[in-house]
Amino acid sequence: MDSKGAKQDPAPQPESLPELLGRLAKSSAAVVHNEIDLVFQQIREKGRAVRGGIVLVATGAVFGIAGTGSLCAASIIQLTTYMSPAIAALVTGVAVSFVGIVFAFIGYGQLKKSIRNP
Repeated sequence: MDSKGAKQDPAPQPESLPELLGRLAKSSAAVVHNEIDLVFQQIREKGRAVRGGIVLVATGAVFGIAGTGSLCAASIIQLTTYMSPAIAALVTGVAVSFVGIVFAFIGYGQLKKSIRNP
């Protein structure tokens, strides 16, 4: 066989601009769609991880409130040996409120710092 007589494959035709733009649009849309799916998947995974922590914090808060109530009742009962029950309840309430206010101001200060210096 003579190589001169063999038909050569014609050079591939370059794609037209509209075809290239169409392929680019389809590819871009697919990439954006895949990225959005990835972001939603990451959000779902973070949500699952955070959900467990939130449940534990809420459970701890419930038990903490119950414990604080029990300690308040115990202190009121003990203070009634020295004063009337109403005054004992008032003293205990003021003391617990004072502790709560101190913690609130400390937390407020920390939030203020974190907002100013992100």
